[in-house]
Amino acid sequence: MTSGKGSTGGTETSGSGDIVRTLELLWETGRRPSRGPKPALTLDQIVEAAVRVADAEGLESVSMRRVSAELGTGTMSLYRYLPGKAELLDLMLDRVQRPSENPADLGDGSWRSALEALGRATLDLYRRHPWLLQVNQSRPILGPSALDGMEKVLDRIKPMGLTDPELVSAIIMIDGYVVGAARTQLYAQEAERRTGLTDTEFWQAQTPMLEKIMSSGRYPLLAALDEDTWGPDFDHFEFGLQRILDGLEVFVARRAEAGGETEDAAGEP
Repeated sequence: MTSGKGSTGGTETSGSGDIVRTLELLWETGRRPSRGPKPALTLDQIVEAAVRVADAEGLESVSMRRVSAELGTGTMSLYRYLPGKAELLDLMLDRVQRPSENPADLGDGSWRSALEALGRATLDLYRRHPWLLQVNQSRPILGPSALDGMEKVLDRIKPMGLTDPELVSAIIMIDGYVVGAARTQLYAQEAERRTGLTDTEFWQAQTPMLEKIMSSGRYPLLAALDEDTWGPDFDHFEFGLQRILDGLEVFVARRAEAGGETEDAAGEP
């Protein structure tokens, strides 16, 4: 497993600790140590310290010992607040995924703008906390941040007129697309750190050979592409996001038409 911010090595799994205890901690039904002297820390301070370590050094650096050092306290004192790293990870996930309190951050009120804003906000989240890409969240522990965020998005996209599973699937679709785009960006950044070559330098090193190959006539379609095709000015993320939303608009329109036809048929004498 490699070290450093944004490392792509290794995978942690959410929900791998004491599920009941984690839920108690997330929903504030067991945040304070039950016995012993007055606590010098809060659970919030511990979680925030763990997030700082993960952001700065990578998720692999997060341990009870490292977090206690960040807080300037003894390692064993942390166990008065939570069972261990597995539960801490779930609290970290909930902490960084808190939804914005600003209604404007979910678009102009339309379902499309809500999903568009969700896509951009999720990409920004992965950029701020690249260690999230190292966590298998296929079985998440549902804390207040996860449910608050889902509630707000569902409120905005309910007018799509889709079934409940379809509404949830639309959110999953956006998240899946963003994860792929964020992972690609993270890999590119890590490649630059490991090799010491910028993206421009990397491709410049290949240019002489590629020009020779393109002039051979073996790849006429590739050779005919505009010289700006591979340039940095085209926003591939935004292009893909908009095409997904275009597809959803078509689906929503068809569903509305089908619903209208059904109602008309039901009203015929």
